[in-house]
Amino acid sequence: MDNLPIYRKIIHIDMDAFYASVEQMDNPELRGQPLAVGGNEVRGVVSAASYEARKFGVRSAMSGIQAKRLCPDLIFVRPRFERYKEISRTIRKIFLEYTDLVEPLSLDEAYLDVTENKKNNPSASLIAQEIRKRIYDEVGLTASAGISVNKFVAKIASDYNKPNGQKTVNPDQVESFLEALDVKKFYGVGKVTAEKMYQLGIFTGYDLKQKSVEFLEKHFSNSGTYYYQISRGIHNSQVKPNRTIKSVGAERTFFENLSSEVFLEDKIISIANELEKRLQKSKIAGKTITLKLKYSDFSLQTRSKTLPYFVADKDLIIDVAKELLYQERLKNSVRLLGLSLHNLNNQSEKKTEEPIKKSISVQLQFDFKY
Repeated sequence: MDNLPIYRKIIHIDMDAFYASVEQMDNPELRGQPLAVGGNEVRGVVSAASYEARKFGVRSAMSGIQAKRLCPDLIFVRPRFERYKEISRTIRKIFLEYTDLVEPLSLDEAYLDVTENKKNNPSASLIAQEIRKRIYDEVGLTASAGISVNKFVAKIASDYNKPNGQKTVNPDQVESFLEALDVKKFYGVGKVTAEKMYQLGIFTGYDLKQKSVEFLEKHFSNSGTYYYQISRGIHNSQVKPNRTIKSVGAERTFFENLSSEVFLEDKIISIANELEKRLQKSKIAGKTITLKLKYSDFSLQTRSKTLPYFVADKDLIIDVAKELLYQERLKNSVRLLGLSLHNLNNQSEKKTEEPIKKSISVQLQFDFKY
């Protein structure tokens, strides 16, 4: 096991309530109002919530019904993803003026490695401050930042002084910073894992650090080594500018629940059309087709089939998706249907194979300045 940390200067930039903030920026009448992007009071799921709505407990991934119950004055707006992508591209151009080592995680957050940077600025904290100011001046939105020696600590730190703030965790502060945190704040520790840790008497980073790697591997299998290392601030993953896409998908939430496979067949066709467009845009194909069903009781079910060849053609995807649809009876009425492709041909060893179309059935040493 490699217990030697590699120190870099990493910045994690996270836009503040990005989708909601864009809507409030573009629509002055929405400023200062509790706002939810996506969903509505009778259907759907909230994609993002403004800080005014968050005060009432409204969160992303919450049903619109529950959000409206928590905040009766909540305003719902439809998402405009093309607009969000446009702004995200503008922000990314700002990042690239400082370093080519930019790893986007989504439209609203990214890692930057500024160990060596285009501005020759030795202070990662000052770079983060300058980037945040430029985003506000040139785009009109606020962003928060975390600055530290690796991606793991930087990501946690970016949430520390939200919104419109930043926090630097210096090399000599990393372990004490992590020791004081609730384990549910650790990136990579989900709700279920956090509950299991609580049951084992692990409540803080300090508690986690007291456990041996053998103990953690016994209770958390292969993730045990990861938890052992991050409790000590060890996370040597590099910032990767070209992150490999692992899946491409599309889905629809219906205004009314559908209880018949016949009605779902029509939805499969429209979703497959959208999926094909996304595959063509990414210039990739995949072997594993997955059908996702979310039932009226919010339970999830996935059905998958792996083919012996790569596909990107909507007709082939539709054929397999229909086969999966009738694989077994529906458990309940369906509120959401999704299709996705996995096992993609964007890995280096797979790129030589063409997709089937319908016509063919050192440790870095430096002074960490602030």
